[in-house]
Amino acid sequence: MNFPSKLLEEAVLEVSKLPGIGKKTALRLVLHLLKKENKDSESLAHALLNVRANIKYCEKCHTISDHLICDICNSKSRDQRIVCVVEDIKDVLAIENTNQYFGVYHVLGGVISPMERIGPDQLTINSLIERILTDTEIKEVILGLSPTMEGDTTAFFITKKLKSYPIKISTIARGIPFGGELEYMDEVTLGRSIATRTLFENKED
Repeated sequence: MNFPSKLLEEAVLEVSKLPGIGKKTALRLVLHLLKKENKDSESLAHALLNVRANIKYCEKCHTISDHLICDICNSKSRDQRIVCVVEDIKDVLAIENTNQYFGVYHVLGGVISPMERIGPDQLTINSLIERILTDTEIKEVILGLSPTMEGDTTAFFITKKLKSYPIKISTIARGIPFGGELEYMDEVTLGRSIATRTLFENKED
């Protein structure tokens, strides 16, 4: 792709680094911004710099937050006895959009994946175990992980770690097809999968 301006080329290159955006889409976005008033571009730049500089991660559940403890963990209307373990912050948003879950969360920051050299120590599994040890109010852990090979491996690992604790371990119902990602499931299917969750069966037992 030939550009009439080096500045335009640099802008397109940077925007095209975003996931799901190719150079043609990046070019359309940059040209769109050029047509807008300066204040619009400045507002976008300010918002991006602000979120990068000031965003926090909840010290309790590890989701994105404006404060050290997120609004969900701080909410008195949420059932603090139930913790839904998810892979990523996007999964928290997907589950929240169902309006079917009223407990709290624990974000792992990924799943165990030997192919990508991601092991248990690179996730917040130890933080989850510490949370259960210190918070006697927790009665159930829902494994809200995508039904992929990596998700199932992570679920088995967590179950093994929590086996000796007096808590219920459940998993979202298999209304979600194997290999599916939670963030792409429709709200009705995902909500039903949480509402009809079942006890997790560890095949090693």
